[in-house]
Amino acid sequence: MQLFYQADISPNSTELLFDRNESKHIAKVLRKKPGDTLYVTNGKGILFTTELQQANPQKCIAKIVEKTEEESKNYRLHMAVAPTKMNDRFEWFLEKATEIGIDSITPIICEHSERKVIKLERYERIIQSAMKQSLRYSLPVLHPQISFSEFLNQPHSNTENYIAHCENTPKEVLKNSITPQKDYLICIGPEGDFSEKEIKLAALKGFTAVSLGNARLRTETAAIVACHTFALNNL
Repeated sequence: MQLFYQADISPNSTELLFDRNESKHIAKVLRKKPGDTLYVTNGKGILFTTELQQANPQKCIAKIVEKTEEESKNYRLHMAVAPTKMNDRFEWFLEKATEIGIDSITPIICEHSERKVIKLERYERIIQSAMKQSLRYSLPVLHPQISFSEFLNQPHSNTENYIAHCENTPKEVLKNSITPQKDYLICIGPEGDFSEKEIKLAALKGFTAVSLGNARLRTETAAIVACHTFALNNL
């Protein structure tokens, strides 16, 4: 099964028109013909089963024949993660977190951050590709980058809020502190960890300090461990 992504399909749509790049891929690379079945999602939890009506490298048209809603998760996860110095490591995190199951991501710029400029459009493409590859029908929301202090000042009252750090201060083990079937937010810092000031500010905002284990993890590894921990605790 190959999944296509079209953001502008509404639940009431009866047909869809593929853009030139997708049309070329369908007609030239995949060699699809009229009557073939194509599977498309709008990234909002709906799978559209379609029948190809016109297979033209310039313009492919398909008729929607069935709509299936994705089974909803019993939790939602928002991850605020500092972009890594090596960009490919953060891109790896985006890909794997999308495959595991994540709802929203905010790149946070911290006091110890070595990367302070990100490529939002490229990140969006990576997330879309991971969603299609893993046959998920819900596209995670990628928020613009924001400083960690500004992020903490935003309202986060509807989630269970956590911050993972390496400071030698009292922390709970993440897997033991999760209440199943809730909405969660967890913050993962940069390679140099959160600063002492940032950790104290998060505590003042009601964030629970958590440990992900005894090993010292890279930023992207810590983020994936956290993502997987939430998924396992909600099975």
